[in-house]
Amino acid sequence: MKIEGFAMICPMIVGFIYGEYDVIYSFGVPIVILLLMGFILTFKRPKNNSIYAKEGFVSVALAWIVMSAIGGLPFLISGDIPSVADCFFETVSGFTTTGATILTDIDGMSKSCHFWRALTHWIGGMGILVFALAILSNNDTRTMHIMRAECAGPKVGRIVSKSKSTARILYLIYIILTFIEIILLMLGGMPLFDSIINSFSTAGTGGFSIHGTSIAYYNSSYIEIVISIFMILFGINFSLYYLIITKKVLQVLKDEELRTYIAIIFVSTILIAINIYDTCQNAGKAFIDALFQVSATITSTGFATADFTEWPVFSQTVILMLMFVGACAGSTGGGLKVSRVIILFKTGLKEIKYVLNPRSVQTVKLNGKALENEIVRGVSSYIVIFFFIFFASWLMLSADKFDVAETFSAVTACMNNIGPGLGRLGPSGSFSGFSDASKYILSFDMLIGRLEIYPVLMIFSLFKK
Repeated sequence: MKIEGFAMICPMIVGFIYGEYDVIYSFGVPIVILLLMGFILTFKRPKNNSIYAKEGFVSVALAWIVMSAIGGLPFLISGDIPSVADCFFETVSGFTTTGATILTDIDGMSKSCHFWRALTHWIGGMGILVFALAILSNNDTRTMHIMRAECAGPKVGRIVSKSKSTARILYLIYIILTFIEIILLMLGGMPLFDSIINSFSTAGTGGFSIHGTSIAYYNSSYIEIVISIFMILFGINFSLYYLIITKKVLQVLKDEELRTYIAIIFVSTILIAINIYDTCQNAGKAFIDALFQVSATITSTGFATADFTEWPVFSQTVILMLMFVGACAGSTGGGLKVSRVIILFKTGLKEIKYVLNPRSVQTVKLNGKALENEIVRGVSSYIVIFFFIFFASWLMLSADKFDVAETFSAVTACMNNIGPGLGRLGPSGSFSGFSDASKYILSFDMLIGRLEIYPVLMIFSLFKK
């Protein structure tokens, strides 16, 4: 709460710079609430501050819910988003880096609220409590459980011996990449404010833009290529960047998840470019549009330079499949994660080989090393629970006046933290047409997707006797 309160000072300053003096109320009130509650709740510290798995998971889930609830107050007080359900949806979408929006007039939003939307992306991309660990934590006792709950992927470990040091290294890499993108976008003629907003959204792989037409507004191949490259970079496991810094480049090149991730992007881009060639001005335009949309989808960023809902069915199908695959584990991207897809595929092959030859001993390997049965079983369990929640959400959303494809894509976009869906939920549309109940369901789906199910479900254990 204290961190969120201090973070809101940034959009407040932006408001003063652009003459939006109502930020005194729209951001001042939430800042006072957050700081007051934060200081009261931390005034007395518990004697035992060790964090175990359950405490770590529950703390992470509750922190995201509370920060999203209070983080929506500036939108509500300013009047930019007058509905409570819409404010909560937009803020959850920001912190979970989903990028789905209920706004129908994005260009009409105040500069201060635009900055706050993008900042929620940037903070949420690496993780709210990883951010807290990087700044505040002086006690490393079992804080790995917080890192584990917030960092995406089937297995998370420290880069260095202490969680606090790991968090700081991750954020240092994160800040450097964000700063480089801001500079490159400005060199391409993008204004400073726009460069910051779009870089924050790229870094968090979120996709909130300050224009209704997203990145297509700038009509610049240079800007599209720069953002495409950085979306791909932020979709890579951040521990690999640390290996590069420590001159272990060969280990990075041998990483199976990275090689698969790059291969999927390359093949998908070529297939879509060929498929949409007839609808584009030339081959170069088809390739850039395909690369941008593939990068935006697989990394769950959700930016757009073209309305892919108007592309041929084959291209739309590839895009829909990429929504499920997602980026690499340990990145800011969403989706199931490439490593899970690899493990699931290899598990299937192992079972087929076992059926053909029951006496053979088969193991699932990643990067040439046999995986523990616990990891393989965990991936299978995750997939089962994921799709159980997915179909339950899809069934509940079917009560609204959207067709099957739209409701399916809505749940897909939210649970995989993608942003835009199909039909009326595409890049040029919004989620405003859903009922308040559906928006809360989709908000829950976004949290489920970003925190990867278990932290959110662990909250229900609080009610057990």
